[in-house]
Amino acid sequence: MARLDYFAPGVYIEEVNRGSRPIEGVPTAVAGFVGFTEDIRGGAEYLKPTLVTSWEQYTQYFGAPGSDGFTDFNAYLPFAVYGWFLNGGGRCWVASIGTQLPGQTASPRLEAGTPIYNRAKRPTLRLVLRSNAATAPVPSNLNGLATLNDRGVRVRVMDSQPKPLPSGEGTTMVLTANTGEYFSVMVTQSGEVLERYDHLTMNPETDPQVADYVVNALQDSQLVSVTVVAQVGSFLARRPTNGVYEISPPPLVPQLDTFAWQMQGDRDDRTGVRGLLEIDEVTIMACPDLMRAYQENLLNIDQVHAVMDLMVSTCEGAAAGDLPNPPNRMVVLDPPPDRYKPQDISQWLGEEFNRRSAFAALYYPWILVPNPRNAGRPIAVPPCGHVMGVWARTDETRGVYKAPANETPRGVLGLAYDCNFREQELLNPQGINCIRTFPNRGIRIWGARTLVEPDITEWRYISVRRLISYIEKSIEQGTQWVVFEPNDEDLWARVTRTISNFLTGLWRQGALMGETPGQAFYVKCDGDLNTPETMILGRLYVEVGVCPVRPAEFVIFRISQWTGQDEG
Repeated sequence: MARLDYFAPGVYIEEVNRGSRPIEGVPTAVAGFVGFTEDIRGGAEYLKPTLVTSWEQYTQYFGAPGSDGFTDFNAYLPFAVYGWFLNGGGRCWVASIGTQLPGQTASPRLEAGTPIYNRAKRPTLRLVLRSNAATAPVPSNLNGLATLNDRGVRVRVMDSQPKPLPSGEGTTMVLTANTGEYFSVMVTQSGEVLERYDHLTMNPETDPQVADYVVNALQDSQLVSVTVVAQVGSFLARRPTNGVYEISPPPLVPQLDTFAWQMQGDRDDRTGVRGLLEIDEVTIMACPDLMRAYQENLLNIDQVHAVMDLMVSTCEGAAAGDLPNPPNRMVVLDPPPDRYKPQDISQWLGEEFNRRSAFAALYYPWILVPNPRNAGRPIAVPPCGHVMGVWARTDETRGVYKAPANETPRGVLGLAYDCNFREQELLNPQGINCIRTFPNRGIRIWGARTLVEPDITEWRYISVRRLISYIEKSIEQGTQWVVFEPNDEDLWARVTRTISNFLTGLWRQGALMGETPGQAFYVKCDGDLNTPETMILGRLYVEVGVCPVRPAEFVIFRISQWTGQDEG
């Protein structure tokens, strides 16, 4: 930058920034999910959002070791996250509200614990994290860790040897051969060794002076319990193979009386839905297991509406400036499963839920997807995860200004209800987006409307609402350099140039309507807006107007007969 002092004669080289600072577009497709998971491990925390960038990473955080990531009680969140990634979604945030339905007993597979295999890859031991592990006394070698509440206890199996026999006067030195059947077990967490057991064997009749039977040795463990699975074969063949195994903790079963409040969460603790709303980069969010809880009578319809309204109201409040959350996000809602037919959905939205917003979208019907826990047979799940993945795919391939409709959702086997043209005529004006089956075209998302009031046509389409949010957030982040700059005509011109360049790029991409940039947008920052009174208050006003493109929802061809002699 230019210097303000020149004292010695000479030549001075100065770098001067003359060009405008470019505005970079913000991400538009970062999802947020709230629901039940199979497990919580690998650093993920109960009720708190965790960043997930792939399905494999999801299974590392929320699937049991060696599992497919789904649940035995058919939680909908794994299906939604899987559909998100399958349809083109990138990173997302996941908040687990438990690993079991409130009031339900744990599945036998989860209670069975983690299998440990021998060299033949057959289970030989089964380890289970004790139910009182979280409240067990902390070993003295934990080196500053104050609690065991963090999940992710690991067991390491290593080579060992027989116990050394005592030697001295009057004793005969007997050397025990190391047959390779001896091993050690270390219980660790966060890299710290909590417990260690050496000289172990699978032989229950071993001499205690030579080695310890693994079941007897781990009886004193405060963290894990062990069960022998293999009963045949030599002790060497039954010996567990070396490696590190993460032990599945007991299921996290939410309390029924506090479940509804835990799902809504706490903003200060960053938990539940409110915690997900505090993640600034989340732009699309859904709560698929809201309907799972409703199906199991854990929540009544009024409680379901309360959670829906919380998500919608928070997005509206952020856009209006009432809340400090980012204003560029939308909510994808799911219809209740017992509202099966189009007339039922229409009545539910218009009379029961009765909530309208430009920051919410509703898709109908539920979709059929393969269930890995039932041999791949179809299961009906809420469509939110797959639809959000289509949103992300459309943003990536076309742009946020393209309506996420007339697209094929991947991984969908069928629909819970085949809606026809006349039935969609009932639903579409109410803002209910239908997913339909077309002959020779497959399953298509056949709607792109928000849940705004029908007479507010400027916010009717999802693409328009998301494009304006994208422009607002991009300009907000791209003009942070303006704060505390001298508020003069030079700054006005620089701000105008910066925003105009950004909007010109959008116009060239096809996001704005107009033959010229002047028809597509305008940027005003001059003395009419910034009077001496506003400048004394330290304020800089910039007015931006854009003309977004809107989807061709109704394509009308007007055809008439023409003889060739009639005037056109």
